Amino acid sequence: MTRAETLLELDRISVAFDGFKAINELSFAIGSAELRAIIGPNGAGKTTMMDIITGKTRADSGQIKYGAHAVDLGQMSESAIAQAGIGRKFQRPTVFENQTVFENLVLALAHDRSPFSVLKYRMGRADRVRIDVLAEEVGLSDHLTRIAGELSHGQKQWLEIGMLLAQEPRLLLVDEPAAGMTPEEREHTTDILVRAAETRAVMVVEHDMEFVRRLNCRVTVLHEGSVLAEGSIDHVMQDRQVIEVYLGR
Repeated sequence: MTRAETLLELDRISVAFDGFKAINELSFAIGSAELRAIIGPNGAGKTTMMDIITGKTRADSGQIKYGAHAVDLGQMSESAIAQAGIGRKFQRPTVFENQTVFENLVLALAHDRSPFSVLKYRMGRADRVRIDVLAEEVGLSDHLTRIAGELSHGQKQWLEIGMLLAQEPRLLLVDEPAAGMTPEEREHTTDILVRAAETRAVMVVEHDMEFVRRLNCRVTVLHEGSVLAEGSIDHVMQDRQVIEVYLGR
């Protein structure tokens, strides 16, 4: 990928906790409109990698280059990184349980979040249209008036993805979206992520190999904090080292 095509590049990133190298000379890149699956055994560094990208954890060495001007995310605060267009969805959905689906999406819209601006906010037609589009994109058009706490586990996951998309991220990090879902919910989640990746980068950490296969995207395998293999799902599943350290377990 050229610099213009690359949205995020990790260049020889390392980080250690109490002497243990959780990330070891990790180099990784994702395009500006790409879906990428990240797999690997427990302790491979998947969560730490996302922590580093979002600024929750600081790298000991290396650079995290972001955007056309290759700004170093390692020099930015967590809030500045989020404002730069990086959104993260954790495994457990975090929505406002006592608010409706519609109200959750309103709260998530990309607007000035200063207290004064929030008090003055009045919904216009453009915001209403945006919410309708988001609800349709995540499959919740028929549930806008429902209280979020009443939704199924899968529907809460979709709502949270919708709330992240409302903030118009350039990079969306998604942690184990298929966990706890029915087969039908997993299929719909695949559709949401594939569609989202048409206009932004989407990085999915997942253990469910069938779900990864359904994503039909490039797969990066992490092991001991660095990239072990990369390619199509069939390519990495036939890799001898991947079978030995991950698939054979």
